[in-house]
Amino acid sequence: MDFWLNLKDELIRNFITGARWKYLADGLLVTLRVSFFAVLIGIAVGVVLAIIRSTHDLCKLSRFNPFLKFFINFFDFLSKLYLNIIRGTPTVIQLLIMYYVIFASVNIDKTLVAVLAFGINSSAYVAEIIRSGIMSIDRGQMEAGRSLGLNYVRSMVYIVLPQAFKNVLPSLGNEFIVLLKETSICGYIALQDLTRGAYIIRGITYSAFMPLIAAAVIYLVMVLGLDYLMKYLERRLRRVE
Repeated sequence: MDFWLNLKDELIRNFITGARWKYLADGLLVTLRVSFFAVLIGIAVGVVLAIIRSTHDLCKLSRFNPFLKFFINFFDFLSKLYLNIIRGTPTVIQLLIMYYVIFASVNIDKTLVAVLAFGINSSAYVAEIIRSGIMSIDRGQMEAGRSLGLNYVRSMVYIVLPQAFKNVLPSLGNEFIVLLKETSICGYIALQDLTRGAYIIRGITYSAFMPLIAAAVIYLVMVLGLDYLMKYLERRLRRVE
């Protein structure tokens, strides 16, 4: 009986008194906003990088003219450099560099800084995931598109990429889940995300258990929901094959 009374008192003290639950609610909105727009940036930049990298691999087997091959090799070099730097450095360091170095002299919204940092970080992993999907598609698919009168870009966009996305959807889903959880480091730039909201409550009540467990449960629910959504999309895509 005492346990349940103490639990009730802790719930009231951590979340009800002073409407402290709003710290978690406001932080959750920030986390969702950062994750959503970072995913969009990651996909957009990642697709471009994947096309550049896969085109470089395919041009070794195709009859591109030497002038075009030079530009493909040049952009492939830049892409590799970008991927190595982004994947080879910690996400938290990239976030700090983005806020304290790149935008140090600019009055910019911290949410935008977080979106850019996480979007750029995610794009490097998305690029390699999609590139592996593109390279898994039989070269005959591209040749079939070219024989139908489509140029390289149209064949890639309308024939190869849709099949590649279908193949790499589970890996993309895992990347988005990782991105969602990585946003918990937003507190390093004093952005009040979900984790930061729980930490603020802990600082007020001097009780770590309730706010941190609440934040963990919210993250778990979001991850399970995203995992269910990815599996649902996989089932729908298998039905249309």
